[in-house]
Amino acid sequence: MINSTLCYLERGDEYLMLHRVKKEHDLNRDKWIGVGGKFEEGESPEDCVLRETREETGLTLTDYRYRGLVTFVSDQWPTEYMHLFTAAGWTGTPHACDEGELAWIKKADLLSLPLWEGDKIFLKLLETGRPFFSLKLKYEGEKLVLAVLDGERLV
Repeated sequence: MINSTLCYLERGDEYLMLHRVKKEHDLNRDKWIGVGGKFEEGESPEDCVLRETREETGLTLTDYRYRGLVTFVSDQWPTEYMHLFTAAGWTGTPHACDEGELAWIKKADLLSLPLWEGDKIFLKLLETGRPFFSLKLKYEGEKLVLAVLDGERLV
């Protein structure tokens, strides 16, 4: 079981996205995702999102919100509990990321990028301002076979 964070830095009508193209054996290879990563020993979700954002972007979050918990179940990878954040404020100067290419992407263009199917669900929830949510996503390979939002089946 893995605990991780994912954060979408928001600038007007854009999110800072990471195109995962630099690591060979990356389960997110070639996908566009937010920034984040796995918890280190003793970290809270907030500790992790602050550290991972700083490591991947060079930015220090000053205004961020814990938006939801996403449970990923896969037939190929361990179960992952991903703590989802958005951020509207930060300080610092961005730097290159060793896990992929960072780019500001218009929210209206996100769904045309190579994304996980489940990411499309939670990105819509973020955009509609849904209060804190729990989303379970089950994959067989890259195919989404189950999505349950706050106990209600979507897929």
